[in-house]
Amino acid sequence: MTEIVSWGLLYYAFPVLAPRISADTGWSSMAVTSAFSAALVVSALVGVPVGRVIDRRGPRLVMTVGSVLGVLALVVIGTAGSLPVFVAGWVLAGAAMAGVLYPPAFAAVTGWFDARRLGALATLTLVAGLASTVFAPLTAVAGEQLGWRATYLWAAATLAVVTVPAHWLLLRRPWPARGHRDAPAADSAHAVAVLRSARFWLLTGGLTAASLAMYTGLLALVPLMLERGLDARAAAWVLGLGGVGQVAGRLVYTGLAHRASLTARTAAVFILVTASTLVLAVVPGPVGLLIAASMLAGVGRGIATLLQATAITDRWGERAYGHLSGVLGLPVLLAAALAPFAGAVLAEVTGKLREGIRRPDRPGCSRDGPDDRQRVDEGLRGAATPPAAWRS
Repeated sequence: MTEIVSWGLLYYAFPVLAPRISADTGWSSMAVTSAFSAALVVSALVGVPVGRVIDRRGPRLVMTVGSVLGVLALVVIGTAGSLPVFVAGWVLAGAAMAGVLYPPAFAAVTGWFDARRLGALATLTLVAGLASTVFAPLTAVAGEQLGWRATYLWAAATLAVVTVPAHWLLLRRPWPARGHRDAPAADSAHAVAVLRSARFWLLTGGLTAASLAMYTGLLALVPLMLERGLDARAAAWVLGLGGVGQVAGRLVYTGLAHRASLTARTAAVFILVTASTLVLAVVPGPVGLLIAASMLAGVGRGIATLLQATAITDRWGERAYGHLSGVLGLPVLLAAALAPFAGAVLAEVTGKLREGIRRPDRPGCSRDGPDDRQRVDEGLRGAATPPAAWRS
């Protein structure tokens, strides 16, 4: 429950509300998106030391403090009267993300579960995978009725009521005191050996490339749906139903874990990411087919999440998991942070190419009317703003 709420309010609410924020404040879409990207960068950087703390002390304090920081961050964001304050709120939100989203939760499950670890991880991600399905449409409705500022203040209140007490009161299980946990030097030596292996960095590079591709396409999904002729609420539903695909992907991965090799499971992620991105790029409709493509993309993200969660333990065991997982996740999360800018650059380039095609030297050759061009332009400008995205 805490993961679905944390993902929904700290991550998925922003892409839905970003166009309203820009329209209401006059801040550019790129500036608003940059604030969110800053949060993802901070989350990636803070994740490494957070992982070390969890290795030694467990997740209770880290996740409780992360929830408190998340509440404060959403209040700052919702009341920001200037762009610098807005950015500061998102920087604080990035620190909160490092303490409450998947990495610390995965470290907790890895520390507390042995034989049933994959089942526990699958259960966690199955529930949290519905964050976009639940919160993207809810945020769209709340934004329409209350405005973006009030929506964020209500989000802060919800985060405070649901996650802070849950993390403090429910994560009280003793942290396992295995032999290697009493030997920090042994942990460090193991981590250094893994970090020196080419296998680790090849895996990290592959997951980073997949992350950049997934989130560049995902963060442009709502503007793309607007270009296809959908309204904002319908576009949010297309995005949200991708969460159902994520749940399906995690169910598929749980079955594959006992039947397919690590290489086959890893290849499945790259194939699904490539295929779903291509379909969304070239298929104009109908809506049902676009929803199916969004769900296929969700399947790829769902498998990728569990693949990353188990990448360390499947190959090198659970020793120093928090530290190694933090290092593995750093470039992956940085790629997700760069995804809005990658999408903006691609939208700019493809927009100019399309404009050149539509404005040939001979007048009267363009078949798009003014309304069509306006919708396309709005969609392309919006590609710099992440729609209801993630990583959940």
